[in-house]
Amino acid sequence: MSMAQSRRDFLGMVFGGFAAAGGLAALYAMKRTWDPLPSVMAAGFTTVDLSPMKEGELRTVTWRGKPIFILKKPPEENCNHLPDETKKRLVKIGDSEYLVMIGLCTHLGCIPTWEPEKKIFHCACHGGEYDACGVNTFGPPPRPMDIPPFKIEGTKLVLGEEGPEYKKLVGKA
Repeated sequence: MSMAQSRRDFLGMVFGGFAAAGGLAALYAMKRTWDPLPSVMAAGFTTVDLSPMKEGELRTVTWRGKPIFILKKPPEENCNHLPDETKKRLVKIGDSEYLVMIGLCTHLGCIPTWEPEKKIFHCACHGGEYDACGVNTFGPPPRPMDIPPFKIEGTKLVLGEEGPEYKKLVGKA
């Protein structure tokens, strides 16, 4: 009789062990489904090294599926002819000034093209135009191109994180 008791106890402990292991596996799987996918986490931040850029060069990078225009402004094109609110669109890194904006037309979301000889961004969808400071100057765009959240680390621009420079630009500081 005592042999049957010990066999029953053994089977109970084995079953309890399997149930505990199954419960832990279920909790682990539940936690994994709550975590963001690695592709989503990787798309959250984009780092761009601005040090090799030349004056007047436009670089287009992708952040969260959107084109981001980064234009290194020559000193003679500093947007001083524009109202003070517009001058705030320039980001100063070292001695250079950069224009950082989401490369989508604010009318219907088309991607404008940079025409360096005219120094304008031209939207082919409805003929909208933006000047070299990203301000709408002609056509249906209702406002200047949007500024993505960014942070500056030395000569690198980190898109997707709000730094003090971004907060100063958009008036959050």
